[in-house]
Amino acid sequence: MRFVGLATDYDGTLAEHGFVDQSAVAALERCRASGRKLLLVTGRELPDLLRILPHAGLFDRIVAENGALLYNPATKAETPLAEPPNQRFVSALRSRRVTPLAVGRVIVATWENNRDQVLEAVRELGLELQLIFNKGALMVLPSGVNKATGLAAALADLGLSRHNVVGVGDAENDHAFLEACECAAAVANALPALKERADLVLQGRAGAGVIELIDMLEADDLAAVQPRLASRILLGRDPDGREIGIPAHGQSLMVAGASGGGKSTLTSGVLERLQDAEYQFCAIDPEGDYQSFSGAAILGDNYHPPTVTEVMSVLEKPSQSVIVNLLGIPLEQRPAFFQGLLPRLQEMRSKTGRPHWIVVDEAHHLLPASSDVSGLSIPKQLTGIMLVTLEPDHVAPAMVSSIDTVIAVGEAPQETVAGFCRARQEPDPGLEPLSLKRGDVLMWSSRDGARPVVFTVEPGHTERVRHSRKYAGGDLPPDRSFYFRGPGNRLNLRAQNLMTFLQVMDGVDDETWLHHLRRGDASRWFREAIKSDDLAEAAERVERDRRLPAGESRKRIREEVGKRFTLPA
Repeated sequence: MRFVGLATDYDGTLAEHGFVDQSAVAALERCRASGRKLLLVTGRELPDLLRILPHAGLFDRIVAENGALLYNPATKAETPLAEPPNQRFVSALRSRRVTPLAVGRVIVATWENNRDQVLEAVRELGLELQLIFNKGALMVLPSGVNKATGLAAALADLGLSRHNVVGVGDAENDHAFLEACECAAAVANALPALKERADLVLQGRAGAGVIELIDMLEADDLAAVQPRLASRILLGRDPDGREIGIPAHGQSLMVAGASGGGKSTLTSGVLERLQDAEYQFCAIDPEGDYQSFSGAAILGDNYHPPTVTEVMSVLEKPSQSVIVNLLGIPLEQRPAFFQGLLPRLQEMRSKTGRPHWIVVDEAHHLLPASSDVSGLSIPKQLTGIMLVTLEPDHVAPAMVSSIDTVIAVGEAPQETVAGFCRARQEPDPGLEPLSLKRGDVLMWSSRDGARPVVFTVEPGHTERVRHSRKYAGGDLPPDRSFYFRGPGNRLNLRAQNLMTFLQVMDGVDDETWLHHLRRGDASRWFREAIKSDDLAEAAERVERDRRLPAGESRKRIREEVGKRFTLPA
């Protein structure tokens, strides 16, 4: 369920002439019974509202006074969201005989024809107040307070994201809170300016329009409206500079290809843009590649394994994304950890609609093709998931079958697409052989008639800082370690991180070192295992300079590593 919250204005939207029709009350009851949360967002003062609305208990939260007061009907707790009215200002209005004049916990309200007297009082006292108009009414509030800020407070109180809320309104003061909702609806009697900016214009007036909206939510969770919602996540740009992206909701994605092809660059860019757009994600990081990611909570490290309980606790806050570092969990136990976490994430999604995205790096380790995932209850169309892997057919077929789009990186992307189709047990589209330049990827969808798209990956605003203990001092698994073997494989010295690499490099004989240097083994390891294209390119320059003696080449490699990584003391 995507839309787990319904936020509605009162006058002119839910209510007509101040009262709510019984059929609208019944629709609200149905909506709440479906598991959705109901929010009322109104300009009215709370006592006035409660006097004419006997069904206030249907709402999980009420935002009154145009965003200035939060009310919990279950506990009857009132929470002012701004300072109370300035008494000198109220006295100035009374001395000017401004009538009618209503003074709430925060709001001061009158009619629009009193605008000049209100402005005179504001200027005279030098106050920072804003005037909000609403169908002839005039509301005076502290600067920055509106229905959107009130809605944000209510959603935070309920643990909901604005991306899982549909809002409906009719008047000028509804613009702000509707813009904050993932989907904005306008009833038939709404002002033309509000209809122009709405994602959905309902056919019914006031309460009848709200009933219509609730019926659509119950029928298919607004499926017909979702293609019109503008939220997209940028992936890159095509050769003509046009943006290439995916919908923020309803999409599943696999990123596949050899190490060093750009999977990490693409993935980190997507995570950054999800965060910028306030979409919550849970990224599973088996090898500590994202522990320097800024803004997300990092759980786990080399020495402290994360727990499922910790992950779920952090995700309770809608604004907080999490990266789950599995380095502290033995390699053979990681699939079991993930298969214990995924059902909990799905359960949270069914109740709250989030985390909006689940990103699984090294998916072939966590969901190998040989694993039994029958107990995971994987839906046929699993949306909001991104699997990152080497080969598509190395991932459990049940998971691949739920993915509809693949992004192929590195050489021979057509072979990656073919592997994706094999894993899905569908025909190979027979793409023409293609050589991608560095930074380019190919995207192909299994949907009917889809054509492959080649684009250049859009990197994040800030590159990830690779000074992590994972590469510098932590242990990489055996299959990703560097082995100093020398000519004829006479040695077998393992370097499981950069620190031990440098130590062994300094300790082996010149013949062994030059053997690996001439073969380009160091740069290859830096690119594929350490995942640093920058370090790999610097190492390649050293490898190509055959005039360098062994000692000088060692020194330069050490310097290049030191420029990019903070090594343990």
